[in-house]
Parts: sequence; C-alpha cells; structure tokens
Amino acid sequence: MYLADHQATLAMEREFGQAIPRIPLQEPATIVHANALTLDWGEVIAPTDLNYILGNPPFLGARIMSKTQKAEVLAIFPKKLKGVGNLDFVAAWYEKSAQYIQGTQIKVGLVSTNSITQGEQVGILWQHLHEQYGVVRHFAHRTFKWHNEARGKAAVYCVIIGFANFEPTKRYLYSYETVQGEPVENEVDNINAYLVDAPKVFIQSRSKPICNVPTIGIGNKPIDGGNYLFTTEEKVDFIAKEPNAAKYFRRWVGSQELINNVQRWCLWVGEAEPSELKKLPHVLERIENVRQVRLTSKSTPTQKIAATPTRFHVENFPEKEYIVIPEVSSENRDYIPMGFMPSEVISSNLVKIIPNATIYHFGVLTSHMHMAWTRTTCGRLESRYRYSKDIVYNNFPWPGCAEGGEVSEAHQTKIEKCAQAVLDARAAFPDSSLADLYDPRTMPPALQKAHSNLDKAVDQAYGYKDTGSEPDRVAFLFGLYLKITKND
Repeated sequence: MYLADHQATLAMEREFGQAIPRIPLQEPATIVHANALTLDWGEVIAPTDLNYILGNPPFLGARIMSKTQKAEVLAIFPKKLKGVGNLDFVAAWYEKSAQYIQGTQIKVGLVSTNSITQGEQVGILWQHLHEQYGVVRHFAHRTFKWHNEARGKAAVYCVIIGFANFEPTKRYLYSYETVQGEPVENEVDNINAYLVDAPKVFIQSRSKPICNVPTIGIGNKPIDGGNYLFTTEEKVDFIAKEPNAAKYFRRWVGSQELINNVQRWCLWVGEAEPSELKKLPHVLERIENVRQVRLTSKSTPTQKIAATPTRFHVENFPEKEYIVIPEVSSENRDYIPMGFMPSEVISSNLVKIIPNATIYHFGVLTSHMHMAWTRTTCGRLESRYRYSKDIVYNNFPWPGCAEGGEVSEAHQTKIEKCAQAVLDARAAFPDSSLADLYDPRTMPPALQKAHSNLDKAVDQAYGYKDTGSEPDRVAFLFGLYLKITKND
C-alpha cells in the first residue's frame, strides 16, 4: 500500500510538477500478518469501524488445493451446504466477507478468477450467499485477462465483484470487448451471478433436459492402460502380426481427434466370440494386460471390472449416426467444433455424444444462441470451454420450449437447410481439420457466411432480434429459462 502511495505521488509530480513528500513515512499503519481464513476479522477491527473490504485472494482451483487449504474452505462454509468441495479457494473469502458484513454498510470488492461466475460454482456459491446473507452486487467487471508481472507466471482470467448486503442506488457493470481491452462502463438494472444485466437465476445441475430434446451422454471409458488404443502406424503393425484381428479395429474419436482430425483406432473385442479370441495370441496379450492394469489399481471399482477385461468401464454405442461435442475446446473460436459421427465410430469419454439427434438439433447447438449460453454457463479448463451435460445442455432453453411446445415446422425446416449448408461448406475443404476451419484467422468466408445464415435462422425461431450484444442475448435466454422452469 505504501508502494502504491509512492507511485501515485510520482504520477502527481509528473502531472503537476510538484508533489507532497511522503518519504520518510510518517503515518502509522496497522498491518496484521496472518491467515485470513482462520483469523477472526473482528479481533483486528470491529465491523462498525470499517467502510470497505478490498482483496485479491489467492487463485487456486478446487482440484489443486492442498489438504490444509481444502480443510480451511470446508470450515468456513456451513456443513449442510452441498457441493462446497467443488468451489475454488477464492470462494472462501466471499463467504468470510458475507459473514462479517451482516448488519453493516460495509462494501466489499474482491478480485477473483472468473470460474466462480461460471458452471456449477454459481449454483453452489451465489445462491447460498443470496439466501443466507442477502448479498447484493453493486458493481462488477466481467472477464478480463490479468497478466502477473512476476516471471514465469501465466495470465489469469479474472473478474472483480463489488457487493454488500443492502441495495445500491446505482449498479455498474464493466464489460470488455476483448479480454485484453479496456472496460466499458454501463449503468444497469441488475447484475446477476453470471455478471449479466438479467434476472436473478442460478443454473443447477440436472440429469434431464428441460426441453423435449434427445438426451446427451458421455462417450466410452476403457480403463485399459492404453492397451486397446492405437495410432494408425501401431494398428498397421499389429495387423501385420495378426491379420485376423483387423475386423476388430474401429475408429476412435475424442476431443483432440475430432478437432484436429487425428486418426486413432480402438481394438474392440467386447462382443467377440471367445473361440475366435483364442486364435489371436497378440489380442489375448492385450486383454491380459488390461486385466492386470485393473487388478493392480488402487480403485476398488476398477479392480472389480478386471473380471470383464474385454469390456469398457463405461460403454455408449449409438445404433445410428450421432452428434459429437468436444468436452474441452478453445475459447478463441466463435463456435465449438462439433459434428456427426457414424455409428461404427467409437467415441471416448472426452466428448459428449447425442444419439438420435437430427440436423435440426445440430443447427441449434452450433448457433450463436447456444454459444452465448455455453460461454456464460459452462465451466472452464484454464480459459477453454468445458462443455457439460448437466449444466449447459440439460438447462438450455430450446426454441419454442418456453411456449410449452416445439419450434414451428417452417422454422425447423429453415434451420435444417442452413445447418446442412454449414456441413456442405466444411466438406468443401476436405484437407482442413475443424481446428483449421474454425480458427478465426483461417475460417473460410463460405463457412462464415453459412454460420451467419444459420444464426439468423435460429434467432428467428426464438423470435429474438439481435442487438449485437451478447449480454442482451444471454439475458433473453435467462428469461426463457426462468419461464420454462418456473414450476420446478
């Protein structure tokens, strides 16, 4: 704080030609060096003597905290609150601040990783803070990129949230055209937990879609120690040694394979005749390797499936063509690359799959409308999108759903036509991967135009008039979500 004061003094001198001398330091300061989560803040200063709490708590994800840090977080929150183990470290400072400011006019401003305004953390943390402490957001900076000046430190995607437990006279929301740009201030009516000027809403994890659409699931999880997965070269070598094994190889697709057009293969013998397997010594060797991998695992459930080494831990084989959505993909793309796969292709557990989906469903899912919903509600892996079935897909309000039905046949036909145009535009570049096609720098104009037409068709199906503002679009979707789920 003294350093910041000195920097301000130097800036004043540059601006006005003179400055008030501040060094040597004359003003006393009370500085307490302690663990903020275990210390009783009231012992340092009484809430009645305080106006503001400002902080930049540590940025640690829920999965990378130490046991001590995890215990500190659990001790801060009420024991009855479900899902605390999924909260990032910074969430504990929000809880501690909310407890401390009860019955006061204290205002709090905290810098945080943006993860606490995304995915499942919103429903866990912010609904609790609203209901338990009456927390109200007074201002917020939407996601921006904070570069740490220390060497070797990665940039962090942050938000700043100002709150209290009383209503403000005005609310201000600061948005960034790019995460490295300058903030633009807007006075707004409300700031919800997703940092959008929209009604209060908390998207909860749910097992089924809120609309009448095909169910989504995960792909296949082998738990095989890599014994059933092959590159093209490895597959060729294996078949050269054991030609009769060729019919058991099927293409394998995960997020990387889908996006980057990487060819990988899976040896699938789960439905093979035992008598045939007996004639394939190299296949038998792989099966035995899988059995041993599972037997020596520290996981009891994994040990149990050693009894069926030819089967996967999780199996999901659609009978018809299905949609594949990468679980993790770059935030730099305007659209998550997704597509159709034939039933003979085996998908991994690193993608989400939608059996029984049509080109209409593909069209809505690959639209600007669905992407706006995804960017707001999904979790993140670093800054990349982490698509989820229980938060993103199952809560997504589809066209016509809020009106108690489905989209009109005319709108559906138009979306299908535009979605097919997207697929046709992709097919015109057979040597390019989805990563190439959806890189903003190399996206072909024909594909861009096809997506633009699809976006318009989907907007028309919703009855939405594009304002050019993604927060407005998200606010519109939140309104539909509340209407659909009002009786939940």
